[in-house]
Amino acid sequence: MRDMDNTEKETGRHQKYEQLIAKAKQAPKMRTVVAHPCDEASLRGAVEAAEVGLMDPILVGPGYKVRSVAKSHEIDISGFELVEAPHSDAAAAKAVDIVRQGAADLLMKGSLHTDELMRAVTSSTTGLRTARRISHVFVMDVPNHSETLFITDAAINIAPDLDAKRDIVQNAIDLFTNIGLGTPRVAILSAVETVTSKIPSTIEAAALCKMAERGQITGGVLDGPLAFDNAIDPEAARIKGIHSPVAGHAQILVVPNLESGNMLAKNLTFLARADAAGIVLGARVPIILTSRADSVRTRLASCAVSVLLAEAQRRTSAIQGG
Repeated sequence: MRDMDNTEKETGRHQKYEQLIAKAKQAPKMRTVVAHPCDEASLRGAVEAAEVGLMDPILVGPGYKVRSVAKSHEIDISGFELVEAPHSDAAAAKAVDIVRQGAADLLMKGSLHTDELMRAVTSSTTGLRTARRISHVFVMDVPNHSETLFITDAAINIAPDLDAKRDIVQNAIDLFTNIGLGTPRVAILSAVETVTSKIPSTIEAAALCKMAERGQITGGVLDGPLAFDNAIDPEAARIKGIHSPVAGHAQILVVPNLESGNMLAKNLTFLARADAAGIVLGARVPIILTSRADSVRTRLASCAVSVLLAEAQRRTSAIQGG
C-alpha cells in the first residue's frame, strides 16, 4: 500500500511545473545568453531547454572549456553560438553586454558563482539595472500543496528595508500576473500575526499592507503580518481567528530577510521534497538562476517562468510603443 501511495504522489508531484513548461512552449523561442556554462549541469540545462523549444542559447565562456565539457558528456552544442570569454568574470560582463545591446531576451547563470553574475548585472555603468530593486523569487512546486508557492526574497537582498520590500513585493506580484496565474494572494510573513514593536518585521508587514491600500503596491491582495502556518493552512488561520482572503490561502510568501527565506525554501526542498525554480527580477531582462543540484525539470521550470515573463513584457512594450 505504501508503494502505491508513493507512486500516486510522484505522478502528480510535478504537475504545476509541467503546466508552466507547456505554456512556455507556446511562446516564441527566447534568445538566451548563458554566462560561463562550464560544467555539465549548466551546459546540459541550456541545451535541454533549447531542445524542448524554450530558448535559443548563446554560450559565453572559455571556448576550450565549453567544448571540453560538451565532448566529455556527449552534449551536442554544434547548433549554438559560442562567444569567447577567458574566465567567469569576463563571461558575466560579456553576457550582460550582449543583453544591453539588445541581442538577447534572457540571461542565464552558468557554472559561475551567483555573486559574480550579479556584480555584472548590478554595475551602475554597464549593468542591467532599472528603477526597480532587483530581487529573487523561488517558484516552488511543493508536493501535496495545491498551488505553486512563490517565496521572496531568499537569494539577493540580505536585510531589505521597507522601500526595498515594496519593490520585492511588486516584482513578485508582477511575475505572478504576467505568467498568467491571476491576482495573487500575498502574505507578508513574520513570527507572529499581530503587530508588535518587539518584532520590527511585523511593523513593516503592516506598513506594506497599508501601502497596498494606498496604491503604492498594485495587482495583488496583501495581508500581514502572518505566521507561516496561518498564511498557508486554512485551519491554522481559523483557529487564530484570522479572517482575510489571504490567510490560509497565500500564493506569494514575502519573508522578512534572506536568512529566513533561505531556510524556508531549503526546508521545503529537503523535508517536503519540493522543487525550487529560481528567477531574478527587476533587471532589464529576466535572469534564470539555477543551482547545480537542480533537477532537469526544475531547470526547465526556471526557464519556462522566465520565458513567460519575457513574452509578457514584450507584449506590453509593443502595446505601449504602438
